[in-house]
Amino acid sequence: MKESASSVIDHFREIALKTPADIIIRQIRDLISAGLLRPGDRLPPERALAARFGVGRGHIREAIKRLEFFGILKTIPQSGTIVASLGVKALEGLIANVLNLEKDDFQSLMETRALLEVHAARLAAVRASDAEIADLIAAHGEFCTQVLSGNSGLEEDLIFHLKIAEYARNSVLRSLISLVTPDIITLSRTHDTCRDGRFLIAREEHQAVLAGIRSRDPGRAAIAMDEHMRHSRLQHDAHGMDPQNGRDNIRDVLGIGRR
Repeated sequence: MKESASSVIDHFREIALKTPADIIIRQIRDLISAGLLRPGDRLPPERALAARFGVGRGHIREAIKRLEFFGILKTIPQSGTIVASLGVKALEGLIANVLNLEKDDFQSLMETRALLEVHAARLAAVRASDAEIADLIAAHGEFCTQVLSGNSGLEEDLIFHLKIAEYARNSVLRSLISLVTPDIITLSRTHDTCRDGRFLIAREEHQAVLAGIRSRDPGRAAIAMDEHMRHSRLQHDAHGMDPQNGRDNIRDVLGIGRR
């Protein structure tokens, strides 16, 4: 019996486009598998790798940063970047995990980010110095300047969050937040999460987070950040609604009355 067109479509698979960093990581994996790059070996300098791959040094840095985060590579000052002292099979398994991360899964990214950001806000309320709080106020001011000028302020938004992570004084937490930030920027642009006046609502939410940190109230800061993250996820979910009524629909989802 002939399959219908609707059932045949289910047999097709989405094409996964590889980034330059992914291709670099795959080549490093292949060299490790072939025994040409062994635990303890040093990688060529960044400039030489960029010339060999024919890509910008930014792509080399991205690949190295991802592999460093998972403990596959280690950069030692004045010595360069070396392969971790792990067995070949363990290195291959770790690299497979890096390459198989579902980077386009915005929902998963936001859920993970929320857990990290809420804890960062709680810690920053306790650990940030007066000078660092003043820096957060300045960063929030830059975000406000952008959104009041009609811009999304996406970069300024994320800088504000990265500063909170920094002033939480937890290097692992800061690294985790920094790891997901590039994908958040890319997918926020792809999904256009700052449309429909979302950035104006985010300004008020940032103000609430900042108020909790300034008052040295970790509970208040954490609750405000949790609300901010929840509304960001709702904004993404609301994109499936009727675009003609986008603004009203999103305001309804966020529990904001119409004016």
